[in-house]
Amino acid sequence: MSKLANKVAVITGGNSGIGLGIAQEFKNEGAKGVIVGRNQETLAGAVAQLGDSFIAINADVTNPADLERVFKETAEKFGKIDVVVANAGGGTVGTVESLGEADFDKTIDLNLKSVYFTVHKALPHMNDGGSIILIGSNAAHRAYPNFTLYGAAKAAVIYFAKGFSSDLLGRKIRANVITPGTTDTPAFDKFVPAEQIDALKKHFAGEMPIGRIGQPSDIGKTAVFLASDDSSFMLGAELIVDGGMTYLSK
Repeated sequence: MSKLANKVAVITGGNSGIGLGIAQEFKNEGAKGVIVGRNQETLAGAVAQLGDSFIAINADVTNPADLERVFKETAEKFGKIDVVVANAGGGTVGTVESLGEADFDKTIDLNLKSVYFTVHKALPHMNDGGSIILIGSNAAHRAYPNFTLYGAAKAAVIYFAKGFSSDLLGRKIRANVITPGTTDTPAFDKFVPAEQIDALKKHFAGEMPIGRIGQPSDIGKTAVFLASDDSSFMLGAELIVDGGMTYLSK
């Protein structure tokens, strides 16, 4: 399998969860490159899983200077960049009554500002004809309790795929967005005690039309398509990979 043979990719948030799932599928299809994260321990563990295909760079995606360093070092090591996956995200959950200015700034910085500057800092080092892959969320389409800020940021990310593609037509760089739903990642650990995680996953699986929650590999396989020449006629598009939640759930 070599849909991504000779392609160099940078994946933010590639040290765990969806980002690591994307890196693993990229590796399986012949890509090499860089995963980016802030946690040195999980970065080391991810690189150990990925073998010689990927190296890790410790960086904070909310810091444009860090992003500039990431893409400069990648270009120096690999000679080019073909694919950028702006995956890093997260944030504080709560309602408009409970979340204040600090929460707003943190959530928007991590989920929106970082995406813009990931692409902005990548472009001087990126090959013409490359692929930009953004990660949205079906929270942009459904009003989940306590996800107002996060969903709004992800709705803007979905627009970025259109705007970036329009801006970069002259360079034939395509931007598209994958919109996941509930996915089996370490993010569960941040919201509930360990002894409740299995029950929560089972609950979400029961809510999803397909009968299961997503796996990082589900998103990874979709990212392979968008990174490859198979999707060369797609730009500004959103691929909703959420087990039917957005379109089929009641």
